[in-house]
Amino acid sequence: MKHFNFSLKIFLSASGILLCTGLAFAQTPEVNIDTENPVITGLSSAMQLVHADDNSNRIFIAERGGTIKVLAPSPSATPTTFLNMNQNSQVVLTGNEDGLLSIAFHPNFETNGYFYTYYSNMQGNLVVARYTAANPASNSAVNPNTRLEVLEIPHPGNANHNGGEMHFGKDGFLYLSVGDGGGANDVNQNAKNPNVLLGKILRMDVNVPDSNPIKYAVPAGNPYGNAVYALGLRNPYRWSFDRLTGDAWIGDVGQGAREEINHRTPAQLANANFGWRCFEGDIATPGVNRTGCDTGGPYVAPAYAYVNGERGQSVIGGVVYRGSLYPQMYGWYIGTDYYSGDIHKISANEATKTYQTSTVIYITDIGEDQRGEIYAVTGSAVYRISAGTALPVTLVDFSGTPGNEGVKLSWSTSSETDFRQFDIEQGFNTAQFVKVGTVSGQNAVSGSQYAFSHNINFDGNLYYRLKMVDKDNSFAYSKIIVVNTEDDSPANFVRPSLISNATIDMVLSDPFDKMELVSTSGTIFMSQEITGKSGPLSIPLQATSTGIYIVRLTGRDRVLQQKVLVLR
Repeated sequence: MKHFNFSLKIFLSASGILLCTGLAFAQTPEVNIDTENPVITGLSSAMQLVHADDNSNRIFIAERGGTIKVLAPSPSATPTTFLNMNQNSQVVLTGNEDGLLSIAFHPNFETNGYFYTYYSNMQGNLVVARYTAANPASNSAVNPNTRLEVLEIPHPGNANHNGGEMHFGKDGFLYLSVGDGGGANDVNQNAKNPNVLLGKILRMDVNVPDSNPIKYAVPAGNPYGNAVYALGLRNPYRWSFDRLTGDAWIGDVGQGAREEINHRTPAQLANANFGWRCFEGDIATPGVNRTGCDTGGPYVAPAYAYVNGERGQSVIGGVVYRGSLYPQMYGWYIGTDYYSGDIHKISANEATKTYQTSTVIYITDIGEDQRGEIYAVTGSAVYRISAGTALPVTLVDFSGTPGNEGVKLSWSTSSETDFRQFDIEQGFNTAQFVKVGTVSGQNAVSGSQYAFSHNINFDGNLYYRLKMVDKDNSFAYSKIIVVNTEDDSPANFVRPSLISNATIDMVLSDPFDKMELVSTSGTIFMSQEITGKSGPLSIPLQATSTGIYIVRLTGRDRVLQQKVLVLR
């Protein structure tokens, strides 16, 4: 038997800055889990990350103990409690593999406030229950008294193999993965029995009146006249729908020989038999009495299987990436293994099936937000997942500081080959950036030092990233840095800006190469080299008439200007 270890340790990557790709390529994406910049920390046995599909781009975290946390899409936001299922009395059992395992939001959550929980009740049975948010757009805590039980699945004898995960399909029905009931070799042969809800994918119409004695209806097309839609699964703990195609990708935790990932299109999922207990992954289950196996099919072969114990022991079903930040990863299935941390990568057409090793283990879910960006969930934290290619440049640091003339950015590389340029991008949040400048690459084999000054008058947090562009136009992004420009120091570098003593007095926090005095029509009246000079600097003013001028500083990859009034 296999048990998840819910102590959930976190092993941090020893890598430096994690790069994110910006162009689509045919090659397999290099996937990164950004443990240096967690999205959320301080969680308690986090199990799943979902969104409400309500255009708020909030993310919701299910915690095993029965709490749901919500995080608004703001860099300064902190998670708050959206629902405490145990607020009035203990509802959720948390021993062994029990607990709150999954949550799903109704397609009409914006208007009806309905969302669903899948958990073990105090008797150890598996329950789907609906809760109602009084104000769906608010992050206010939901009243636990709104609970309405939709389904209870008896789970006698064992406290493992509960599954499971819920998703609403494109057809509006609620789908749920359920484990086989536990124990070795599915001794009760639940998985193959269409009259038992264990070891299945269930499909339910939950849009029935609350007054109905049964809180769901069986949709037309369910093959057995009950909630069973597909069968032959052992412990389908994590699975997902491809948001573009509706394809199902199901991770089914193996017993001791194979871990498997199954892939079915919407047309193929109905009545699919994934073969447990007759088959474990892509082999006949070792040591099982195979009576009836030869006539029990046809069986669905897994899209991907690997040996249990060599590359992990508990597959974590993933998602097909449909976000926009990392086009190289677009259309790829990304999953993992709870114990090894291996990242599974399968192209949408299954032509490429591979994996990469990772130091991040004990991941309980690969979740996605409303924009299609994906995250790794561990017991205590949530991390962004990105993808990048190996550009011929290695960035070793990137920082920014506010100064008298704006924001100074500096970075360095340890190696460069056939590299073109850095595009500097700035935003007022982490979602939208605009290009504010370009610095050419030096193509130094041993690396280079770079600097850029951004002339901006703003009090608050500014967000910057580097777009690193290769000569073949492939590119990757650096990590995002935050510069707080709330500073009491004056923004002007010419002080005072009213010049009446025939001297231009400046304070420079960084050196420039040249100072020019320019008329408003563009005529240059004076020019003086100031290379290497910083701090207080006074320059005698040459013969000029009274009027408004521009003092212009130019340096390597930067220009700074300030209007002044000259009185004669």
